Amino acid sequence: MKRSVHAIATLSALLFATGVSAQDKVTFATNWLAEAEHGGHYQAVADGTYLKYGLDVTIRPGGPQLNNRLQLISGRVEFYMNANMVPSFTAIEQKVPVKTVAAMFQKDPFIFMSHPGEGFDKWDDLKNATAFVGNEALASIFQWLKQEYGFREERVKPYTFNPAPFIADKKSIQQGYATSEPFEVERQGKFKPNVFLAADYGFDTYSTLIETRDDIIAKRPDLVQRFVDASIIGWYNYIYGDNTAANALIKKNNPEMTDAQITFSIARLKEHGIVDSAESFANGIGAMSDARMKSFFDKMAKAGVVKADIDYKKSYTLQFVNKRVGMDLRPK
Repeated sequence: MKRSVHAIATLSALLFATGVSAQDKVTFATNWLAEAEHGGHYQAVADGTYLKYGLDVTIRPGGPQLNNRLQLISGRVEFYMNANMVPSFTAIEQKVPVKTVAAMFQKDPFIFMSHPGEGFDKWDDLKNATAFVGNEALASIFQWLKQEYGFREERVKPYTFNPAPFIADKKSIQQGYATSEPFEVERQGKFKPNVFLAADYGFDTYSTLIETRDDIIAKRPDLVQRFVDASIIGWYNYIYGDNTAANALIKKNNPEMTDAQITFSIARLKEHGIVDSAESFANGIGAMSDARMKSFFDKMAKAGVVKADIDYKKSYTLQFVNKRVGMDLRPK
């Protein structure tokens, strides 16, 4: 797989064309290769939204061999895209001075897939199937599935981001993201899998989080607010507007990305309400609440994923969200 470790999306051409100088240079490190799941941020680069907020933003993609979160912790980047709240809770336990400041996804895209007509067509059936699960999911969401739904680790086989074992075993299930793995199974396996979004069954973490360091929040709250607001607007424009230029940047940073995959991903983001649903209907994309945070923390503590005595409220702040930014961009 081709990888561009230092692939970036910048506003240099736009700056030249407009003659505007961005006040602050910001690097945003993502947790994976460029894809539609990052689209709102590429949109804010491509259409000049970050520039309008006084930000010259570089997007630094992640990948399977990269840990971009360390770049945030070490001070090399200003913002990081975290997958869900489990690492944020763990950071408090480890005394890592970072916080989640916004949640671009109201729902985690984590799913299980099953073969239709093989006895695993309902959520309650899945615990009886062979389960292809990766190490990270095994240590987090699967522990909750064990505690809440009776899943068993003896049925787990390693998931190595290759759908072939799942496709071959009709009595199995496989983890994935609603926005990606079903597309690949349809392409390779020539069938449409059953898709079960864990968020619909109680896995109520926020996802695709914006995380930054405590010192930046303390010293430059204006910078954080501008980045959060511009990112929110970017997401509205990406899922509801013309995303052509953003998708071109995504494909430039990830040459293996296809138009078909991007189209599939955006459709699933909308279908499942992953970006815009629940709390974002009232308070705008990026919304978070204390109640949701407590609910998810309690579930992870009960499942033994995190320690029950940590001060989880230190893992996030509502200071920069719930301001209804960009809500006029949602189609009526």
